[in-house]
Amino acid sequence: MATFDFSQYFFYKWRYIIGYSVIALLLAAVLLFAGLYVPGGLSSDEMAAVVQSQQLTYSSIGQLSIVNLPYHALQDGILHLLGVSIFTIKLPSLILALFSAIGLIALLRRWFKPNIAVLASLIAISTGQFLYVAQLGTPDILYLFWPVMILLLGTQVTRKKRLRLLWKMLFGITTALSLYTPLGIYMILSIVLTVALHPHLRAVIRRLSPVKVAFTLGASLLLLSPLIIGLVRSPSVALELLGVPQQWPSITENLSLIVNQYFIFWQTDTSTLITPVFGLGSLLLVVLGLYRLIRTFDTTRSYLIVIWILALTPALVLNPTLTSTTFLPTVLLLAAGLTSLISYWYRLFPRNPYARIAGLIPIMVLVIALIGSGLTRYVYGYHYSPQATALFSNDLSLIPSGVEELLVSNDKKPFYQAVSEYDNKFEVVNKPTSEQFVVSRDAKAEFKGYEIVRIITSPRSDAADRFYVYEKQD
Repeated sequence: MATFDFSQYFFYKWRYIIGYSVIALLLAAVLLFAGLYVPGGLSSDEMAAVVQSQQLTYSSIGQLSIVNLPYHALQDGILHLLGVSIFTIKLPSLILALFSAIGLIALLRRWFKPNIAVLASLIAISTGQFLYVAQLGTPDILYLFWPVMILLLGTQVTRKKRLRLLWKMLFGITTALSLYTPLGIYMILSIVLTVALHPHLRAVIRRLSPVKVAFTLGASLLLLSPLIIGLVRSPSVALELLGVPQQWPSITENLSLIVNQYFIFWQTDTSTLITPVFGLGSLLLVVLGLYRLIRTFDTTRSYLIVIWILALTPALVLNPTLTSTTFLPTVLLLAAGLTSLISYWYRLFPRNPYARIAGLIPIMVLVIALIGSGLTRYVYGYHYSPQATALFSNDLSLIPSGVEELLVSNDKKPFYQAVSEYDNKFEVVNKPTSEQFVVSRDAKAEFKGYEIVRIITSPRSDAADRFYVYEKQD
């Protein structure tokens, strides 16, 4: 009896091109949608990030010794170039999220089979955790960006023979810049310990040119000089970089919060981050991946993931809000779980092509369900939930054009002053002097000689009256 040659089918021959095309379209769609529409406003953390970016000065090295310097420098450049809007404030994170997703796909292709890389990438970029951090105009995206790039470039250093000096330099630069981000040191320590403990990596390191390694270290130290100066001047910055909170927290409450964030699936919570962070299906794949990791503990990636998780655990217990730091190790475990699931089915029917193909159908249904549930939870959680919507403000987009003076409450004044410094479209004042000016709802008052001629409202707030336009009366 003749058998079909599945390798001749169009979809089989072009399966990876089709898969990566779907990833590209999905990634572009979700990032654009998240950046423009969901949640469609700015949080207080995003406003604080803009203030810090505007306060950057480049006149001396010592003045650059701030936490998350690379992100604030990027945001400062974009806002100077494109002006200030809700979208441009989020644009640095969207750009870094795009590179993070591309780097994640390349990393998964390096560490796993191509089919696993496609499926794991689709699940990863559709999770609410990735989409939320991708559209948030704060340095939180660096918790995803740095680990992806460090592992990808580190893999290039150990496996590639061509342009090895270039890969070393990029690896050194990325590693140095990552140390400006809180918890970045744990990634570096995990790599160092993995190299020290794993014989294969020790052999690879011995073959590296000492001169090139020294040159890379010198360049890294040069990039770290502002941070070193900052640590000497203010040692307390080290605690922030290590993820240690200013006040010692309740460990019991933090552990309870972590359990709610990851394991309470029957009770969702919508605040700044929708919990549970991963759906039940994704978490089961992560558990399966952890089991596979334990069984294959002799591999380099098993060493690294275990050490990395152990290093992050104390910081996460002290600061449970830093859930973004667990994104990459969780995705790697999820990919390992998919590998186990597909490999187990193939072992059941090693010679039956029909069963092998049929077995992929429920797996594809599972992946599609995980993607759909991730996108649905994100969109409904941040677009329709009143608790989440109240945390984001679209007031910046409501300021009318042509306004010369703006009065706002003291807590919002630093943000709008930063906006005025970038755009020079209006001046933030304490007392009006022009013929017409705008007052925010929180700063509304009686102004002698002026009366309200227009009220600017927003459908996204219970307190719909966001700004008042005053005009001088004769």
